[in-house]
Amino acid sequence: MEENVLTSELLDSDLNIRPSNLDEYIGQKEVKENIDVFIKSAIIREKPLDHVLLYGPPGLGKTTLAYIIANELGSNIKTASGPAIEKPGDLAAVLSTLEPGDVLFIDEIHRIPRYIEEILYPAMEDYCLDIIIGTEGNTRSIKINLPKFTLVGATTRAGDLSSPLRDRFGIISKLNYYTEDELFQITKRTSKVLEMPIEDDAARELAKRSRGTPRICNRLFKRVLDFALVEGKSVIDLDITSRALERLKVDKLGLDETDHNLLMAIIEKFNGGPVGIDALASSIGEEVTTIEDVYEPYLLQNGFLKRTSRGRVVTEKGYEHLGISHYKNTLF
Repeated sequence: MEENVLTSELLDSDLNIRPSNLDEYIGQKEVKENIDVFIKSAIIREKPLDHVLLYGPPGLGKTTLAYIIANELGSNIKTASGPAIEKPGDLAAVLSTLEPGDVLFIDEIHRIPRYIEEILYPAMEDYCLDIIIGTEGNTRSIKINLPKFTLVGATTRAGDLSSPLRDRFGIISKLNYYTEDELFQITKRTSKVLEMPIEDDAARELAKRSRGTPRICNRLFKRVLDFALVEGKSVIDLDITSRALERLKVDKLGLDETDHNLLMAIIEKFNGGPVGIDALASSIGEEVTTIEDVYEPYLLQNGFLKRTSRGRVVTEKGYEHLGISHYKNTLF
């Protein structure tokens, strides 16, 4: 049975694409080097690794890094998601399954309700769980000792974490957008894993259009691979890459259809801004959190958009990229 499970996992291309150790992990040089030191120190001291908080925009490898940490420690990893932990019993159920040295990975940890955070504090600090059982008027508190473990929390919104929770992480690392060269290396690695060669100029083009994000880079590679296979190509070249990305509506700088709709909505419906995030979200039919977490960071970092005290404004660079004549908003 175990052999069958292992085989099915190895056939999963998504699992294969993920690096399994720090040597294979491309990018995030300083974060990677520091975590390597902390892991080696923990092993030498024969102590659990301090709790780790990883934060940054989505798709930069926080989940992958959590699995690598567990692998480098030689530990098992248990996973949970902040939105799924709705009541104390949910958290208790996760914590009660831990064994000594395990890594507990909680994705979107900023979405854990505050009253549940209070249960997490003693678990992180003292490796114990204090829970109240019974009905109203007949309750009692019980204490459950937990094995020593390492909590790895991932969030796209470090600012939404409460100070008491954030302060209990001994290691806090920010993941940044990747460079074009790093994404080029990731593209070449993915092509080897999926056994589909890609020419260097095609890999470079994919890297340019991946918004500094490995997850997007791998996703676009798979879609270009689809086009190449259907056309009977044995190698991905620049021509099929360019045509596939054009069909996918991903432009030269990695902006997709939603990015264009967002910028055009501000220009056409709100005279270029400023516009509040709620009004903007309603105008393009997207969730506020999706705009803030997925689209805005890249547009802000690359100077297409700016935030002001009155709302979002499209910059002159944004107008130029869209091929629209820019004019100064005299109301701003």
